[in-house]
Amino acid sequence: MYSEQFQKSIKAVEAAREANIALEPDRMTAKQKEDLLAAYHPDYKKDEFETLKFGPNKGQEVPRELCELLQAKSRIKADDIDLNDVTYDVDVLVIGGGGAGTSAAIEAHEAGAKVMIATKLRMGDANTMMAEGGIQAADKPNDSPAIHFVDAFGGGHFAAKRELLSKLVCDAPEAIQWLSNLGVEFDKEADGTMVTTHGGGTSRKRMHAAKDYSGAEIMRTLRDEVLNRQIPVVDFTAAIELILDEKGNAAGAVLMNMETNELMVAKAKTVIIATGGAGRMHYQGFPTSNHYGATADGLVLGYRAGAKLLYAETLQYHPTGVAYPEQIFGALVTEKVRSLGAKLVNVNGDVFMHPLETRDVSAASIIRECTDRGNGVDTGSGLGVWLDTPMIEKIGGEGTIEKRIPAMMRMFGQYGIDIRKEPILVFPTLHYQNGGLDINVDGSTTNVENLYVAGEAVGGIHGKNRLMGNSLLDIIVFGRNAGQNAAAKAKNVTVGKLSLDHIAAFDKERAAAGVETDAVSPKLLPDYTNRKNRA
Repeated sequence: MYSEQFQKSIKAVEAAREANIALEPDRMTAKQKEDLLAAYHPDYKKDEFETLKFGPNKGQEVPRELCELLQAKSRIKADDIDLNDVTYDVDVLVIGGGGAGTSAAIEAHEAGAKVMIATKLRMGDANTMMAEGGIQAADKPNDSPAIHFVDAFGGGHFAAKRELLSKLVCDAPEAIQWLSNLGVEFDKEADGTMVTTHGGGTSRKRMHAAKDYSGAEIMRTLRDEVLNRQIPVVDFTAAIELILDEKGNAAGAVLMNMETNELMVAKAKTVIIATGGAGRMHYQGFPTSNHYGATADGLVLGYRAGAKLLYAETLQYHPTGVAYPEQIFGALVTEKVRSLGAKLVNVNGDVFMHPLETRDVSAASIIRECTDRGNGVDTGSGLGVWLDTPMIEKIGGEGTIEKRIPAMMRMFGQYGIDIRKEPILVFPTLHYQNGGLDINVDGSTTNVENLYVAGEAVGGIHGKNRLMGNSLLDIIVFGRNAGQNAAAKAKNVTVGKLSLDHIAAFDKERAAAGVETDAVSPKLLPDYTNRKNRA
C-alpha cells in the first residue's frame, strides 16, 4: 500500500519499536507548553483572525471565516414571512438533532413540556455520531469529581467558567448511569465493572467507552428514546433566524425546508440552540473530522439576536487526523489509540513527545515536528507523522486492536492498511469548537431571556482547550440541563408579539460600523465548489 519512500520510513519505525515501547518521554513543563503553543498552534496565528466591528462582542478577535458570518446579512428580511402564520407552536423548541439536542428534548418531554426538534439534516447527523474514544466520569474508587475538575481546569488553561466545569464533573457519574439505563452498551469486565482508560491530560482512568463507536452508540440510544417517546422531529429543516418578542426574549425561530426553501414559523416559550460545531468552516484551510452540517449556525443565530460569545477565538485541532490515504484525509483517529499504547514517531522512527499530552500541546508538537524540525513524512499532498499502532498488540496482546478499536481497524482496512502490522500517518484536523455562546449554569444565555444553549455551541465549559471524553459528557450533562430548565421556565412564560425587528437593528449596526458585505448567514452547508478546501 505504501510507496518506497514510506517503506523506508516504516523500516525505521519498526527498527525502533521495541525501544520506543519501553521509552517514557518526559512531559513538558508549563513554560515549554506555553512557548510551543504560542509558536505553532493555529489559535495563536494572529494574521488568521479579524476583529468584530459590531455586535455583542465588538472589539474581540475571532477566526476570519467566522467573523464574516457573524457580521453577515440575514437570509431573510422581516417582511419575507408572516409571523402570524404559525406552523408549529410548542413549549420548547430544540434546534439541532445531535446528542445535546436529543438529550434536551428527552428531559423536556420527561418534564411534561410540549417539545419539538428541528434539525437541518437528520436526527443523529451530528458530531456526536462521529465521536469515538469515550466519555469521562469520575466514578471509580480512586477518583473523584474534584480530581476530574483539576484535570479539566488545567487542560483548559484555567479559563473555564468554574460553575460550568463544576456542574460537568459533578453530574458526570449520574450521566453515565442515565445513559446506561437508557441502553448504552458500555465496555464492561466479566463482573459488570465498566472498563475505563486514560485520555490525554487525565490523571485517572475515567474514560468509559463502547469500543471506538462510543458516540454512535450513545446517539443510537438517544435517537431510539426520542422515537419511543414520539417526540416530533422535523428533519431537513434549518433554523435560519431566531424570533424574539417585543421584549427581546426568545420566542421561536424561522425554519427553512432545506429541499424546497419554504419558510415556516415555529413559536415557542423557550428555545434551545444545540446546533453543534464549526469544523466545516475549514478555518485556516485545515481538514476536519466533523460531519457535513458543522457550520457554526448556532453562534450566528445567537449573535444576531444579541447573545454574547465566549472564547470564540479558540478551536480544537485534534492532533491525530488521517494524513494518508487521501480518501479519508482529516478523518478522526481517536485518542484511544494512544491511550492503548501507540506512540507518535517521526520520519526517522523517533518518539518526539509524550503520547498523552493535552490535545493542543500534541497538535502543536506534531506541527513543529513537520515544519521547523523537518521530520515529517511527505504524503504527496502534505505532511504527517507516524502513529505506531502495532505497539498496541505488542503491549496488550494479539486481538487487542480488533477488540478495543475495531472502527479504526476497519476504516484503514478499506484502503489496504492493516493497523495491527503497519503504523498510520496522522496530522492535526479541525475537531471541536471550544468557544461558543456564553451561558449561565442553568443553560440559559447570559443576556437573551428564554434562550438556552447546549453542546458544542456553548463556550466556557472547557476553557480554551478540551480534554478527550469531556465533549460526549458535556452534551449529556448540559443537554439534559437545558431541557430540564427550559421546560421549567416555559411553564411561566407568556409569549408576546412575535418580532424580527432585530434583523433591521443588526443591519443598522453593520452600516454604522462601516462593514460592507454580500455574505449571508447562517451558512447551513459547506461549499466545495472551490476545491482548495478538502473535506
